[in-house]
Amino acid sequence: MKIRIVAVGKIKENFFRDALAEYTKRLSAFATTEIVEVAECTFSGTPNAKEIEKIIATEGKDILAKTEGCLVALDIDGKMLSSTELSQKIENIKQSFSTITFVIGGSHGLWQEVKNRANLRLSFGKITLPHQLCRVVLAEQVYRACCIANNLPYHK
Repeated sequence: MKIRIVAVGKIKENFFRDALAEYTKRLSAFATTEIVEVAECTFSGTPNAKEIEKIIATEGKDILAKTEGCLVALDIDGKMLSSTELSQKIENIKQSFSTITFVIGGSHGLWQEVKNRANLRLSFGKITLPHQLCRVVLAEQVYRACCIANNLPYHK
């Protein structure tokens, strides 16, 4: 199995980078894991609504170009799952796909076309997470899901 996390922007803080590296390393026991960063679009000054739409669309097209297999979009309006339910969902996905691509949009959100193409829209709740932290939480939850599926004690 291959796990791919496609996210907008780069991780700047070492503590986020270290945490992501740790969970990526742990995940390697279960799957080939790949972190793919797409460029964050910026405008000088504060972008207006039309510019924000252009930013979201540009980032979304870049995201879609990097996806393969089953597309799971992180979306605040998506389905909330427990860790056990996420584990079951991943196990079900593995029956049809050899790659699962999780996508995290930029600071302005995720392009509607990405949401429309997603096989699953997943929510970590109504909270807003910094995008860098969201990557760490996602990697940890996928690792936890793999441990659950393999009856390993990490989940407890």
